[in-house]
Amino acid sequence: MRVLVGVAGVVGRGAVGLVVLATIGWAVLAIYYSNLPGPAWRTAGALAFAAGTLALFGLVRPWRRALLGYVVAFAVVLGWWLTIPASNDRDWQPEVAVLPSATIEGDRVTIRNIRNLDYRTETDFTPRYYDKTFDLRKLDAVDLIAVYWMGDAIAHVMASFGFGGEYVTVSIETRKERGESYSTLKGFFKQYELIYVVGDERDLIRVRTNYRQPPEDVYVYLNRPGHPRARALFLEYAEEINRLTREPAWYNTLTTNCTTNIFRHVRLTGRTVPRSWKILLSGYVPEYVYEQGALNQSLPFSELRARSRVNARAKAADRDPAFSLRIREGLPALPPGR
Repeated sequence: MRVLVGVAGVVGRGAVGLVVLATIGWAVLAIYYSNLPGPAWRTAGALAFAAGTLALFGLVRPWRRALLGYVVAFAVVLGWWLTIPASNDRDWQPEVAVLPSATIEGDRVTIRNIRNLDYRTETDFTPRYYDKTFDLRKLDAVDLIAVYWMGDAIAHVMASFGFGGEYVTVSIETRKERGESYSTLKGFFKQYELIYVVGDERDLIRVRTNYRQPPEDVYVYLNRPGHPRARALFLEYAEEINRLTREPAWYNTLTTNCTTNIFRHVRLTGRTVPRSWKILLSGYVPEYVYEQGALNQSLPFSELRARSRVNARAKAADRDPAFSLRIREGLPALPPGR
């Protein structure tokens, strides 16, 4: 019995030790990637927390007292970090400088600032935006767009809403400041605000297939949900778009990103969405949606995926006003209202 108690004590201390190490690492990074003024202050703060923690556990006895002191120190850092506010008032990169908004009047929803940049290269473009009113009674498609650039596990996922052949796409992205680049690690620590880019497919798809070097692989999966579900989802997006104009929010690499937010909106419409690791590894989202029966089931997924790649169609359609219809020509069809 004493042996078992001893083993349990060792295991328990080991587990506590791992938790402490993990939280020390988080706190150091949270301080380093914080809103403290200037890199020198952030570096000094991170080093001070790390050194102070090591001194605490090295000098204070018994270890439970040191642990209590650490818990208090970590709680202070966590509480401070949680209060760091997001903002809509920064020097934004031009492609995310303009926020969209929505006006809902019964069956009619007017989206303002739909992005349709006129590209010469990915970074050289003329900003163009337009407003458009959509009739919810015509909403008949919620297509899934998946964009790949670094293998099969990671993708950028977008939803495209179809209104009788007219499409508007919502891309959930980081709102980066001028000179700022994306970092997966920084994305855990309140470094990027969240933006819902509402765009024309001639912008959001074409920039990825026709202008980025190297081009990214874009797949469009047709989805024809029943009208009440599609309507509820579009309105949920519209409400979130307006909410972000009033209450800026942070992007988070793991919890608040292009994929997790889509499924959050779907859940908020009342639909059950089983949890899966494929939601976190966003490149597998189309396969997950297929397994839920929401995509064409007449083909094996591997064949559906191969036939859903639209790069060649996007290059051929280019500036055509019928871009959205042309890239869908030949895509595996779905019966309406499943």
